[in-house]
Amino acid sequence: MAVSVVAARDEGVASRWLQLAVCIIAMMAISNLQYAWTLFTIPLTENLKVPLSAVQLAFTILSLAASWLVPFGGYLVDRLGARLVVSVSGALVGLGWVGLGLADSLGALYTWSALGGLGVGAVNVACVGTALKWFPDRRGLAVGVVAGAFGFGTTLTILPINRMIASSGYQSTFIAWGVIQGIVLIVVAYFMLTPPPGWKPVTATIQTKLRLSAVSYTPLQVVKTGRFWLLYVMMTLVTFGGLMVIAQFKPIAVSYGLDKTIVLWGITALGLALTIDPIVNGLTRPFWGWVSDHIGRADTMALAFTVEALAIFGLLLTVDRPIWFVVFAALTFFGWGEVFSLFPATIGDVFGPDNATANYGILYTSRGTAAIFAGWGVAKLVEIGGSWITVFWVAVACDLLAASLALFWLKPVIVRTTAQQ
Repeated sequence: MAVSVVAARDEGVASRWLQLAVCIIAMMAISNLQYAWTLFTIPLTENLKVPLSAVQLAFTILSLAASWLVPFGGYLVDRLGARLVVSVSGALVGLGWVGLGLADSLGALYTWSALGGLGVGAVNVACVGTALKWFPDRRGLAVGVVAGAFGFGTTLTILPINRMIASSGYQSTFIAWGVIQGIVLIVVAYFMLTPPPGWKPVTATIQTKLRLSAVSYTPLQVVKTGRFWLLYVMMTLVTFGGLMVIAQFKPIAVSYGLDKTIVLWGITALGLALTIDPIVNGLTRPFWGWVSDHIGRADTMALAFTVEALAIFGLLLTVDRPIWFVVFAALTFFGWGEVFSLFPATIGDVFGPDNATANYGILYTSRGTAAIFAGWGVAKLVEIGGSWITVFWVAVACDLLAASLALFWLKPVIVRTTAQQ
């Protein structure tokens, strides 16, 4: 039975929508470091005269820095506030991309990737944590919108970046966009605020059948629970498939000639996919977050992960057919992007809101674990085997396993350890 929860205080009710807007802009500003990376891979291999696996190690390092150091960033956000953390992190993001444009060796490439990744991770966890705290009544939807901005952000910049690489070279592109992104982050950070402890919106009535924790766990308490490590394994499995497609998207397309195959209005299959996929990746996060607010996190996870598995399987069968390549690539992003709305919302449900930023920061390190295999590991496997087929099958298996865990393991665990509100 749904219970109505009325807030005791009304301060900040209007401003929470401003906070959501600010977080959206910040997430859009960091999206290129991940989603536009694939455009730089081949120019980097040619300029540095190194194999793809060496360049993709930079992507792995960026992803590790953006995830494994996030718990510390989450701790700082909970203690110092999002404004200070995002201001400093914005500078790191800008410097990271400028440095990548100046890098003339693999060592420099790896160093600047790590610096930029550190900034990305801190901005990410600050925005997600801010959304969790300002929207206790719409947790899945709010986090989905913020996470969606990360996926959608590249839609506005992917084609300009691609054209600039072709006309001015990848070095100038890194530098110019690094400056732009850094400035945007520092400006929006000024408007970020944190609600008072225990704040709830007085104008909202929380109507939910979700099972929520009545206690807010500390990070130390969280890592001692089995249900946290279940979530960690699941997020690692699902994130691998999505990161594999993101990091290797252009190399996969080039290997099948899809970077030169015209499919619509003079646009290549690769160009069309790069335009559509960020839109889908952005829309899927609030969509699945909204669905999970109504039918539950575990059931939504099982459904979404199965969709991703089927999409990657379709990509496996039709990767050499331009139109189907575009369709199944979009469906892959539709089934994958929701991990960044469902998992933080689940952390807030299962372990409480007070330390949600730091707790999700610990879970987010699973993204780095997945990146080890999705970036360098996948490229190395393809260099050894000479084919992408095995990689696709591994991704399908990971998604199906995660879907099974959500339905048959996570769902009963949530029922046993939380109370229905």
